[in-house]
Amino acid sequence: MPIRASKLLPSIGHATSGAGGTVVSTLATYPLDLVNTRLKAQRQLRADGTISEEDAYAGVLDAFVTIYNREGGVGAFFAGLGSDLAKSAADSFLFFLFYTWFRARRLRARNDARYLSALEELAVGAAAGMCAKLFTTPVSNVVTRKQMASLLQSRNRSGSSSPTSSPPASPSPPLPPSPRTFSEMVSDIRQEKGVLGLWAGYSASLVLTLNPSLTFFLQQFLKRVLVPRKHWDDTNGRTTFLLAAMSKSFATSVTYPFQIAKARVQISSTGSSSRPSSSSGGDELDKKKGITDSAEEAIDHSKNITPQEAREKGRKISQSVLKALASDTIFATVFRIAKAEGVKALYDGIGGELLKAFFNHGTTMLFKDIIHGFLVKMYFAVVFVLRNWPLIKMLLRERLKRISRKGDAMRSLARGYFGGVLGKESIKSL
Repeated sequence: MPIRASKLLPSIGHATSGAGGTVVSTLATYPLDLVNTRLKAQRQLRADGTISEEDAYAGVLDAFVTIYNREGGVGAFFAGLGSDLAKSAADSFLFFLFYTWFRARRLRARNDARYLSALEELAVGAAAGMCAKLFTTPVSNVVTRKQMASLLQSRNRSGSSSPTSSPPASPSPPLPPSPRTFSEMVSDIRQEKGVLGLWAGYSASLVLTLNPSLTFFLQQFLKRVLVPRKHWDDTNGRTTFLLAAMSKSFATSVTYPFQIAKARVQISSTGSSSRPSSSSGGDELDKKKGITDSAEEAIDHSKNITPQEAREKGRKISQSVLKALASDTIFATVFRIAKAEGVKALYDGIGGELLKAFFNHGTTMLFKDIIHGFLVKMYFAVVFVLRNWPLIKMLLRERLKRISRKGDAMRSLARGYFGGVLGKESIKSL
């Protein structure tokens, strides 16, 4: 039990500090995130007729100005902030928990090596992202709808009155509809798409786990290339920020087309759930109807055909089902967008996304290190209070032995922490 606890505590510490850093970065960059979400989705909304060409944004700056003027000032940039904070904190906590846990297990499997291979580093990041997204995708879908809701309400209010219409009898304008709550949006999604609709875009999230795995791989790689070896374990805040920001920006530029596809899947029912997109929705419905008709026909005539004909019909139906499933994958969505709208559509709003990725992840990792350092000091403060307990002495002795095998830098850093909190005599007694 003690050994298991000693292995779990570092993971919980990194998860807690990562969640805290994410909350800070989300608060700082949320307006840009809201603008980026709308830029990713507006091309599809124009094609569906949900918004007009006049309602579309020309770019990041135009989006900021338009939202501020049309939707009520600064408060409009924080629509859905509460849900996004909860989602981001949970996503970050789970990711860092799984990432630290999986990585530590792989390092122990390699006889306490200091670093993993490139393939292992990517695999650990992807596995951690998959586990985290499984729990947070429903909240992410609700957040995306909240970010788009103000745009659609603003468009409906402006579209309800024309310049030639007579002025209203009452001098006071009608009040805008109150924003829908989190539970109401969850209910909307369930009614439109069923329970599994809450996980719409999860396949895209699985592909997008490449983003954090590539980010952390590049961060470790850049640290080994650009930072002197003696500072690998204690980089300063400026270095941490720049390494994290650069690695995240590069990973985002690689995976951005899949982010476009994910955003479109998540908002596909926000504005016109009953009207499929002319570019792809009608074709998908026709395909699914054809599969259903073929299956019903096969069942109706199953008693009047030979076994060989039944096998042939079954094979054709299976092929149709497999094609339909393949057409619903994230890769097929990316391909359809590129074919129908051009490759440029896959990079709508990438400038704002790269800007957000740079500052968001840099801030996250900077504050993660600050919070983690505070938690470590709090841990040793508790250890100091309980230093005479036999269990605590055993845990500290085991921890020091493991740290001493990781080189002089880690040894001196650990003894600095122990010495600063417990005192030199306590260190010697261990």
